[in-house]
Amino acid sequence: MASKIGVHEIPALQMAAIRQFIGGSCFLIFFHLYKKLPLPTARQFGWIILLALLMFVGANGLSTWSLKYIPTGLSALIGALYPLSVVLIEVLFYKKNNATPLTFLGMFLGIVGVGFVFYENAFHAQPKGFVFGLALSVTAMLCWSFATVFIGKSKMKLNAYYSAGMQMFVGSFLLYAIAGVAKQTVAFSSISSKAWWAIAYLVIAGSIIAFIAFIYSLKVLPPAISSLYAYINPLVAMVVAYFVIDEKLTWNILWGALITLAGVYLVNYSIKRNDKKVIEKNEEV
Repeated sequence: MASKIGVHEIPALQMAAIRQFIGGSCFLIFFHLYKKLPLPTARQFGWIILLALLMFVGANGLSTWSLKYIPTGLSALIGALYPLSVVLIEVLFYKKNNATPLTFLGMFLGIVGVGFVFYENAFHAQPKGFVFGLALSVTAMLCWSFATVFIGKSKMKLNAYYSAGMQMFVGSFLLYAIAGVAKQTVAFSSISSKAWWAIAYLVIAGSIIAFIAFIYSLKVLPPAISSLYAYINPLVAMVVAYFVIDEKLTWNILWGALITLAGVYLVNYSIKRNDKKVIEKNEEV
């Protein structure tokens, strides 16, 4: 919702670049000046550039841009579909077929739920570029999915927080370069205090606190618990946007969101259950 407020007056790619530059700088200052960590190796830096392109240029930049055209809740809900696309990516590109009938049921429910939300939004007056915004949001979700797969296979052996900060920092320059080429920039003096407050919130709550909390939760909590944010985030976005910026919220949208999140849960549950069975079978052998 804060991104939605910001893109009303700042081009989305420029706003994402400002956010990631400030957030990434905070991480790098802490790890270089206080922790005295060395610079990444050439191989590590290669992975950092790839992940910066996927996570902070593709996923964050494009999802921020999509908010200029589509509702906050729909964007958040499409983002929540990433576990479904991760399964498809691993099946199509890595021939990892650990899907079960329950997995495909979850995928079906996920698509049906988004269809409910899309139907509710598509047949009302929408800003110009609604379909373009959908395409941006789906592309952003796919970028996040590929990044998720690559992170699992990279074995980068770099402090996770430091790596995230480096990716933000690198991603900010890439975003600003793209924004400049596309002529999607405005003078800093023309940015209102309201937009700067939105950016400040995104930096503090999103780029710093949320990333630290998420990475920490992955280290100390079971995956089933640490992944709960994916189910809660779209509902929070829908409800808060309804009260604060007067976005439409109907029972059809809520039911669609709940069906989608139920599908995502089934996909996660089926994959984890199947992986557990495989591990137990290997241990018996």
